[in-house]
Amino acid sequence: MAFTAKDVMALRARTDAGVMDCKKALTDADGDMDKAADLLRERGIAKAAKKASRIAAEGIVSAYVDGNVGVLLELNCESDFVAKNPQFSEIANVIAKVIVACDPADVDALLACEVPGEGAVEEYLKSKIAVIGEKIAVRRFTKYVSSGFLATYIHLGGKLGVMLDLAGEKTEEAAEVAHELTLQVAFTKPAFITKDQVSAEALEKEKAVLKQQAINEGKPEAIAEKMVMGRIKKYYEENCLVEQAFIKDDSVKVADLLKKGNISVANCVFYVMGEGLEKKSEDLSEEVAKQVAAMKN
Repeated sequence: MAFTAKDVMALRARTDAGVMDCKKALTDADGDMDKAADLLRERGIAKAAKKASRIAAEGIVSAYVDGNVGVLLELNCESDFVAKNPQFSEIANVIAKVIVACDPADVDALLACEVPGEGAVEEYLKSKIAVIGEKIAVRRFTKYVSSGFLATYIHLGGKLGVMLDLAGEKTEEAAEVAHELTLQVAFTKPAFITKDQVSAEALEKEKAVLKQQAINEGKPEAIAEKMVMGRIKKYYEENCLVEQAFIKDDSVKVADLLKKGNISVANCVFYVMGEGLEKKSEDLSEEVAKQVAAMKN
């Protein structure tokens, strides 16, 4: 029995499986829509699609560097158990390599990129969902192409990741300083690299807050104005990487470390895994009730 492109799209709408998976299922089912849908279920593909509505708030932050090109990626799943599986880390690694090769603008564009020998990233993820049994989703990524060299750090098996793009020659001392800087960023999570990056608007807003704090402490307005300048210095030291004190020796500033390595920070990114994601929360009685209902169906 022959089938058309409309049949493929109808099967896709029915199962939420990928176009190529639907086409293959219809071919194997000789165009029989019901049989094709069953084949997709048997292959775990339709089942994988249904997992798209689940909350994927666990996962890992992963780093991949190939020469002067680097990727920091957050890949999410549903449970910490799966996140700790080496197979899950390998999925992140495969996708990071695709980002390097394909240079997608965002996650949507990434899903259409090709995984060598596996089809599009979207289909590749669905095939892995079918095997692992949980929703898997790429949340975000950053790609750097460095004119100097890159340094990365992954903390606690993927709970936090840092990638630095450093300008300068990668000498032994520079590499050591770069490693220390990745630890610095992981610990302090700076909002800016230098104070020049703080916008005038953000600075004026901070000054207004600090001035009001001083006035609330009972200081006259003229004194409050002077206090603001001192407190702004502290704001820079807390929020700008180069202005910070070195976490291992507060008598040394990050700026001093950079001079020691004869390097500068061109770009900086860090991800905290799951930051801002809503995690699924259910009480035990609800979960048991759902399991019992599932068993009855």
